[in-house]
Amino acid sequence: MYIPESEVRSLLTYDALIPAMREALIDYSTGKDEKSKVDQPPRSILRPSDRDWFAVMPVIHGDVMGVKSVTFFPGNAGPESGSGLHTHMAVITLFSRATGEPLAVMDGRLITAMRTAAVSAVALDALASTEVRSLGILGAGVQARSHLETLRTVRPSLTDIRIWSRTPAKAEQLATEAGARATTIEEAAASDVVLTVTASPTPVLEGRWLSPSAVILAVGAVGAHLRELDDEAARSSWIVAESRQSVERESGDILLSGARVQAEIGEILANPAYPVPRGSRILFKSVGMAIEDLVAARLVWQARSASQM
Repeated sequence: MYIPESEVRSLLTYDALIPAMREALIDYSTGKDEKSKVDQPPRSILRPSDRDWFAVMPVIHGDVMGVKSVTFFPGNAGPESGSGLHTHMAVITLFSRATGEPLAVMDGRLITAMRTAAVSAVALDALASTEVRSLGILGAGVQARSHLETLRTVRPSLTDIRIWSRTPAKAEQLATEAGARATTIEEAAASDVVLTVTASPTPVLEGRWLSPSAVILAVGAVGAHLRELDDEAARSSWIVAESRQSVERESGDILLSGARVQAEIGEILANPAYPVPRGSRILFKSVGMAIEDLVAARLVWQARSASQM
């Protein structure tokens, strides 16, 4: 069974995905029994060239097993490429844990975009005040669009949307589509919530621009030598990770700044009394995990199976 992107789009909804990501993050950080434990080794990353990568991400959770094969070729987005291809592409294979039987193979590009945005929404809901009003987005690509939908779902108070891109025309286009406004990077960075979703290998967000109580969602830089945040932005923040192991292995924002992870988001979600320093600057760093892809793929497979009954 191969499920193409068009069918994934029709089957996967944020209404189902956001709560599923919340439970997956809790299971990753706290799961101990056979039903909740997440068996997820570090992903293997190969580099076809200096700037491109190819990763393999296996995981076991609950009644299924899966593996995502994903590529990142940033040159696909360049005007000189003319390829019309996405920078990220992926395939997810889902297996039965009980029998090892392959259940489905599906396109993983849209799943990657949607589960990343859903995880950020879960983190924002856990870390930000219900009264945050302004959202600054650094970047205007696929992830910027998917995050706009999910972040406003969990925080309808976000009515002042500020978008910056190194390509001003892209910022203007997204702002027009989303009822937002294109602005300078300094104004975007001064927002209550700041989302970084660029492909920049060097810092674009400077700590001196940030509000003392900002919640920062750092999504775009994945790689030990890549970073979107400067030292001040990282070191001045109380840092929450999807996974300590993954972030401390793969995030240049953390490794190159010398900043320390204080908590995993799953630990905070599992414990309402967790001592989060509300009102202080908080940084949520995500690099993506196989458990997120697996849970999303299971939702797609279950929805498809139900539709055929």
